Amino acid sequence: MWALTLDGALGLCPKNCEDAKVKRVLDVGTGTGIWAMEFGSMPVNVQFQVDDLEEPWIFNQKFDYIHCRDLIGGFGDWPKFFAQSYENLEPGGYVEVQSFTFPCQSDDGTLLPDHALMQWSDFMMEAAKALGRCLDIPTVFQALAGEAGFTNIEAKKFKWAMNSWPKDKKDKLLGAWELENATTGLEGLCMALFTRGLGWTKLEVDVFLDRVRADMRNRSIHAYWPM
Repeated sequence: MWALTLDGALGLCPKNCEDAKVKRVLDVGTGTGIWAMEFGSMPVNVQFQVDDLEEPWIFNQKFDYIHCRDLIGGFGDWPKFFAQSYENLEPGGYVEVQSFTFPCQSDDGTLLPDHALMQWSDFMMEAAKALGRCLDIPTVFQALAGEAGFTNIEAKKFKWAMNSWPKDKKDKLLGAWELENATTGLEGLCMALFTRGLGWTKLEVDVFLDRVRADMRNRSIHAYWPM
């Protein structure tokens, strides 16, 4: 979905240009490693390390580019992440953070407070906060980067529709993929948060998520994720 959003580019900062001189790159929370292997061109250029980046960073060399994608709940201390990124970059280096942010939104008033989808978005933020995570933290990423010492800070904003309601072909496709991702992964995303952070039972979560999925599929609700 990010590849579609960025028209095939791996990132937006100048380090993604074909003529960019890049020696060392850190892909934070690499997951399957697809992004890292594509950026490194050949697997021989890629090394995987398991580490807790909420602890002090102990890399023995600095990086030209630090890339972080979809880790909205991955850090409890985002100011520390930006500070450690700054300390571990070569002069002229870049950090690029790509993320969606809560709450989900609608520009035309079709997403209402009594919709299960809107309630779910609010409950997610409440549960995450109870467990030490902030799901709307991307709204202040620019400020946090500035406080850490970064300059020339830019933000690019996109929208991912909740389903295929948009008329635009690209946005419609993004929405179709987002619906698949959201509905199939909803229980895994919510169960621990709601039972531990809100004290719900599994049955209460299951019943509520059925209503949420129905709203996610409802094309008359023009909801989207701010990216």
